[in-house]
Amino acid sequence: MIEAALFQGLSWNPITDLQQLFAFQFMVNALEAGTIVAVMAGVTGWFMVLRKQTFAGHTLSVIAFPGAAAAGLAGLPVALGYFSFCGLGALALAGIAGSRRSLSAESAAIGSLQALALGLGFLFVSLYHGVLNGLDSLLFGTFLGITSRQVGVLLAVAVTAVTLVVVAARPLFFASVDADVARARGVPVALLGFGFLLVLGLSVAATSQITGALLVFALLVTPAATAHQLTSRAVLGIALSVAIALGVTWLGLALAYFSVYPVGFYVTSLSFAVYVGVRVGRFIARRRQDVALAPEPA
Repeated sequence: MIEAALFQGLSWNPITDLQQLFAFQFMVNALEAGTIVAVMAGVTGWFMVLRKQTFAGHTLSVIAFPGAAAAGLAGLPVALGYFSFCGLGALALAGIAGSRRSLSAESAAIGSLQALALGLGFLFVSLYHGVLNGLDSLLFGTFLGITSRQVGVLLAVAVTAVTLVVVAARPLFFASVDADVARARGVPVALLGFGFLLVLGLSVAATSQITGALLVFALLVTPAATAHQLTSRAVLGIALSVAIALGVTWLGLALAYFSVYPVGFYVTSLSFAVYVGVRVGRFIARRRQDVALAPEPA
């Protein structure tokens, strides 16, 4: 019955289609989990883009993959693997960032960590001879297996992560914009950086359960990057980042429900489309402004 509902496609009655989204508990769980993750990703992602730590976020998303695979191999909940490995990855990244390496050496060290994580992930998958929730679902996301208990865990993690970011928002913003001046003013820049990486690790682990380990950027980076294109104001930018993340998540889940393609594909494509649309719109607006300001020919 569920499979028939999943693949019957959209009808000409949008009200019926909307009611169908809430007909099964697994879809209600997916919508609840997606909403929670989108809010958390929108907030933490905005600061991640501001701090120019998208490479670190990508590394954590790669580390999430072997975490999930290792948990499946050990017979443990996949969520435990996501959170434990992302937490350890955040500690490793904090150690690399605090080692006072040059930028090139730091990037090389982080890239090496990514390569190790991917290698371990495929090793754990090859050692496991069962289903392991499907390699595609670990990498590219799914919404069929989200339980009410997972929704509760995601809610607790999101509340913790967002609360920590809100509490530290002012000094974190100061340290992100100008670390040297913030340090001179007594702001604990290193401690804030370490704490934010841990919060980012929690966000990546939670988001990976919706979008998959390799498509986590769809919610963490693209909505935040789009918001930064629209405004430089912090509060408005965070609100826009959350709104965009919510929009692409809800629409992505709905499209995935009525098709055979994974939710990660839709969320990623929609996020990218919004980002490109904003960039094109800004380009056109600048060109029109340049034309309006250009002096009249003599």
